[in-house]
Amino acid sequence: MTLSKPLRGVAAALAISALAAGYVTGPALASAPQQKTQAPGYYRVMLGDIEVTALNDGTLKMENGKLLKGIKPEQLQKDLAHVFLKDPYEWSFNGFLVNTGSKLVLVDTGGGSTMGATTGKLAANLKASGYKPEQVDEIYITHMHGDHIGGLTADGKRVYINAVVRAAQAEGDYWLSKTQMDAAPADRKDGFTTAMAMLNPYVAAGKYKPFIGDMELVPGVHAVAAAGHTPGHTVYTVESKGEKLVLWGDLMHVAAAQFPDPSVSIAFDTDGAKAKAQRARVFADAAAHGDMVGGAHLSFPGLGHLRKAGAGYEFVPLNYSTLQ
Repeated sequence: MTLSKPLRGVAAALAISALAAGYVTGPALASAPQQKTQAPGYYRVMLGDIEVTALNDGTLKMENGKLLKGIKPEQLQKDLAHVFLKDPYEWSFNGFLVNTGSKLVLVDTGGGSTMGATTGKLAANLKASGYKPEQVDEIYITHMHGDHIGGLTADGKRVYINAVVRAAQAEGDYWLSKTQMDAAPADRKDGFTTAMAMLNPYVAAGKYKPFIGDMELVPGVHAVAAAGHTPGHTVYTVESKGEKLVLWGDLMHVAAAQFPDPSVSIAFDTDGAKAKAQRARVFADAAAHGDMVGGAHLSFPGLGHLRKAGAGYEFVPLNYSTLQ
């Protein structure tokens, strides 16, 4: 049978419709395997003339109910549920790379091999972001807990071969002291051995230069004493063209609980009362001045602003941008 020209057009249209609807199929294609990986963990933002790159070291599930102090279990669960989380959940572990134009400064180095397989990615993410470890001029340590200094060395050798490492004198005097280690409880001695293993190669190379008190370390970057979490815990501020970023290390850990109630502390604090006072001071200052803030354990990239909310604060993450 020969179709007329109008019918041939109708038949063609029906065939196309059948293909579009899936009624006519070819050989089945194999299903695509799930990748189950994220993109490299870096995020870049300009602060005036200074480039800041947030670097993720990885994530680790933490049982916050066993760590936090000054909060009832039911309140913690309520706080977590408010932000669609439940205990335990993954903390981010972040560092920050600051390019002033004349100096490349890394604030904290992540955990290296000290924290398990889901962390230790900071150096790889630094490379993915377009930089090389040997380009880093200075490394500023907020404090000497393993998740902040573990990336300094690999197999006993310096990862950042040209960098000078700087930290508060009080921090080094504590963590690099055998006397302090011998006096510490048995469950805290590992912290001292980790600090010594990570810092001593830089000490031996003449690349460790501690500082005392508040001071400008390179143009635009200041150290601000914030002892409490550890004896020499330090906040670093970055300023350019009237804009300011406050990198506060471990002043806080659990955003869902500690922003609404900054009095909540954590078991990792050397002096919980001092850490609480520093948190109150830095939070209030950041909120009052509208400064950008960066947290080591805020969900990556860990950058945003604080806004006063009742008796506590609300964290407002940075708007995502591809423009520089």
